[in-house]
Amino acid sequence: MTTLSIGSGIKTSFTLRGVEFKNRVFVASGTFGYGDEIHDLVDVNRLGGIFTKSLSWKPRSGNPPQRIVETASGMLNSIGLANIGVQTFIEQKLIYLRTFNTHIIVNIAASSLKEFCDVLSLLEGQDGIVGYEVNVSCPNVKEGGMNFGTDCKMTAEITSHLRKLTNKPLIIKLTPNVTHISEIARSAESAGADAVSVINTLVGMAVDIKTRKPKLSTVTGGLSGPAIKPVALAKVYEVAKAVKIPIFGIGGIASTEDAIEFLLVGAAAVQIGTMNFIDPAISVKIADGFENYARENKISDIGTLVGALDADVKFSVIQSWL
Repeated sequence: MTTLSIGSGIKTSFTLRGVEFKNRVFVASGTFGYGDEIHDLVDVNRLGGIFTKSLSWKPRSGNPPQRIVETASGMLNSIGLANIGVQTFIEQKLIYLRTFNTHIIVNIAASSLKEFCDVLSLLEGQDGIVGYEVNVSCPNVKEGGMNFGTDCKMTAEITSHLRKLTNKPLIIKLTPNVTHISEIARSAESAGADAVSVINTLVGMAVDIKTRKPKLSTVTGGLSGPAIKPVALAKVYEVAKAVKIPIFGIGGIASTEDAIEFLLVGAAAVQIGTMNFIDPAISVKIADGFENYARENKISDIGTLVGALDADVKFSVIQSWL
């Protein structure tokens, strides 16, 4: 892969387990489909990579409607990991994804350790996939999901088993709905994860005061969008102080300025989520924005921004507020 540049000589690429990504801007799982739905709206080849919609062993219909609710500066979703299943993905989606000049990272969801292993093993034999993001943090399913990612031992067990099945980048997607996300991140790191994605959605709900019923069929769902950015930044900062592996920062990123904040607090790269529904080209605009910021500030390597926050307050003090 070539380093994305507009003639400035600015280094935008970074490497994870031997895989070079052209820049540090990705689209988050569940917000960009399987990459083929909006290719005519955005040049996906300009992205660092695509995180696909979650895949399970068998197709999942997800939760019944109503499963999306707009909120102040965000949205609640209770999709329930609806997906076409790994076999259909291989037969109908992966062939097309191989035509892109960007990297494909497949997000895996499961209801058991065996299902995680089965899905990854089947994908491992396919060309065109450079790595895996493991979803142990979805708050919208009855089995598995967030239950896996709130237990250090279980997170480590899943990571350890999957590590034995692949030499490709293995990224664990973490939930913020825990007391200390750093403890879960350490468990993933110790078990062989190459990186962690921080954060998945926050648990939230909405109520219809006319009917006096929840607006979501599942009562609660996952809150995303600009409303969660301050929480996401704090969680990335916490994890960055606890682990040495790279972090993919996610949560409420709506502009270049937002994305740079995530780099400064310790994210090696960012994933753009909910904003894809508003502006499908937002990720490319942010990638260009990184270069413009670097040029204006005479920065030769975007990587020098990672963890460059000038914070005088000791982390132990910050932690006491979390």
